[in-house]
Amino acid sequence: MSRFLLFYVPLFFLASVAVAQKRLSEATISYDIVINTGSAKPSTADFFDGATSTVYIKGAKSRTEMVSSLGTQSTIIDPQRGSIVVLKEYGDQKYLIQMTEANWQDANRRNSGVTFTTTDETKTILGYKCTRAEGKLPDGTSFTVWYTTELVPENKDFQYANRSLPGLAMQYESDMGNMKVTYTVSKISFAPIPAAKFDIPRSGYRVLSYEESKGTGQ
Repeated sequence: MSRFLLFYVPLFFLASVAVAQKRLSEATISYDIVINTGSAKPSTADFFDGATSTVYIKGAKSRTEMVSSLGTQSTIIDPQRGSIVVLKEYGDQKYLIQMTEANWQDANRRNSGVTFTTTDETKTILGYKCTRAEGKLPDGTSFTVWYTTELVPENKDFQYANRSLPGLAMQYESDMGNMKVTYTVSKISFAPIPAAKFDIPRSGYRVLSYEESKGTGQ
């Protein structure tokens, strides 16, 4: 009987871990955005009041849409094809920027090599237990992120700076010039996502290469 119990307990423990951790193969994750300029004076940050960022995940594919009063910027990543496409829609101006994996790495070079120090501090966000970690970029910039190991995306390139975390970033900081931007998950849906969500538009956009987009400032 004792041998049976010794064998049974580890299996029960492993089953509990499996239940507690969900691999995100299909989900819609909505983030609210708050920008802190450190000043009471009006600034360009006011255009981002009420801005949101929504991430659509389907297998290894992802689409991130940031919507503000200025317009919409979407990033579609398809690792299987090695394709990254950025769509920028600001009024009548529409740009489609085609990027390679090397372009994507170059665009995120500031966030490469980030190291995380995990703390013992925890809190609950949207019902998920989150742990606070301090991230440090190679340039010495630091930021705070709260992540949960209960949700693990199949591909984490949609949040380049947080991709080495062992779970999903539920709240994290980012810099936008001299402004501190905080993203906090407000909703997670596991409803199926249409494959068309990851289709690339065939018309209506001015197509630019990554090099051209840097030259025009887009």
